[in-house]
Amino acid sequence: MPAGEGVRRDRGVSELSGGLGPAIGLLTPLAAAALVGVMINAMVMVTAANGVWVPDNGVEYNIVIAMVALTVAAVGPGRLAVDRLFRWGEGGWTEAAVALVLGGVGAALALSL
Repeated sequence: MPAGEGVRRDRGVSELSGGLGPAIGLLTPLAAAALVGVMINAMVMVTAANGVWVPDNGVEYNIVIAMVALTVAAVGPGRLAVDRLFRWGEGGWTEAAVALVLGGVGAALALSL
């Protein structure tokens, strides 16, 4: 396997699970963590050198996506979400903190490879 191939595949899985998780309301805090991790990687690897604003390909959009993911983790999934069957289905500060910490740790691990 070429160098970096495993990291690209893992990032793709994170992007897919991070997008589908909130859409169906499944494992919302973990899906938010996946999105936060992917956005941190995108900011560091792609957009950080371009500044802040979107017209200059900056980090603004990545920050918005990460904040929305954290907000969904904090507010909780909707009424029809699968997560309503589980304890974490209510959302809260704990779920948002878990998403932020796991996303940051995952991003740090991916960036270190």
